[in-house]
Amino acid sequence: MEPSLLERLISVYTVLAGWVLTGLLIGKVFPLVVDWLEKKSGKFIAGAINKYRHYLSMPVLVPLLGKFLFWVGVPLLIFTSLRGRTLTFNELVAPVTAWTAILVGAAFAWIWIDLGVNDERLRGFPNDATAGDRAERESNWSSPTQGSFLLAMMVGNTGFMGYPVILSTVGEKFFIYAVLYDLLGSTLGSYGLGVALASYYGKPKEGEEKKVWYINLLQALGRNPALWSLIISLAIAGVAFPDGVDATLKTIAVPIVPLSLVMIGLQLSLLPALSRLSQAITCLLIKMLFTPLVVGTVLMFLGIEGRERQAMVLQMGMPPAFATLVIAQAYNLDRNLSVTTLALGSVMLIFTLPVWLWLFA
Repeated sequence: MEPSLLERLISVYTVLAGWVLTGLLIGKVFPLVVDWLEKKSGKFIAGAINKYRHYLSMPVLVPLLGKFLFWVGVPLLIFTSLRGRTLTFNELVAPVTAWTAILVGAAFAWIWIDLGVNDERLRGFPNDATAGDRAERESNWSSPTQGSFLLAMMVGNTGFMGYPVILSTVGEKFFIYAVLYDLLGSTLGSYGLGVALASYYGKPKEGEEKKVWYINLLQALGRNPALWSLIISLAIAGVAFPDGVDATLKTIAVPIVPLSLVMIGLQLSLLPALSRLSQAITCLLIKMLFTPLVVGTVLMFLGIEGRERQAMVLQMGMPPAFATLVIAQAYNLDRNLSVTTLALGSVMLIFTLPVWLWLFA
């Protein structure tokens, strides 16, 4: 018997809230525990903590977990979940839908930015306005802010956040839609179009060479083990493994989903104070509500329904990816806006999930 909407929501909320909050708590408590041990322990332990304190800091430990998940965890999860599957033509609608959502969202974001810029021009500045007043008002839609707004609008957390949500709500049978949406949509969008936009609206840090967007894209694809895992799993779909190998791999992959969510909590614990709330809320309303509603409705009229459509709509409604903050820092975009969209988007997901599960059931 298929679980009800309430049962699915309870399942996904338990997984999401439990593990993300665990990561958030670890991120806040672990530094306090290290400080306490350094003060209360003997000279030997205190000296060791003091010597290796840099390696015990969350800004160092969290990227290590991220690298493990990127290079080992997520590829293993994809391989074990898609093992034995063959790719059908109908499933290729996922990356097409992803690019449609990216372009639709970007179009609406550009319209909103244009309205904001024109509004500032129409209001103008009083003759007695000081230079500081002018700088403050002009910074509302500065070029770096526009870049961060568009970037957060386009690139969703369809991997570390999207995979657990899809597996918990839609099921492993339709996981292929989430993977194709992420790898051939979000990944290409972030390191292709996303980096191109970041290069246009910002500039690399001092001393760093400005790379052409397609070089970033090729490097991202070549160094993406999740993409190679997808290719290998589909290529050897008909190959029989020795007894027990598949079961062993699936057992090893079990902790990957919780670790992915714990890492999101850890990353959230490192975010500084929030700012630019009005712009962040507008960006998230477009990305997490308006775009999934528009594109999801189009899918319905095209005859794409059921769990397939639901998987893609849920991916559209994911909050901005942490890659947006990485790109914003690399190209000197509006880091404050990127941080705020990340934090608020993760909270907003709690309220939008039941909407998509019910509306596109």
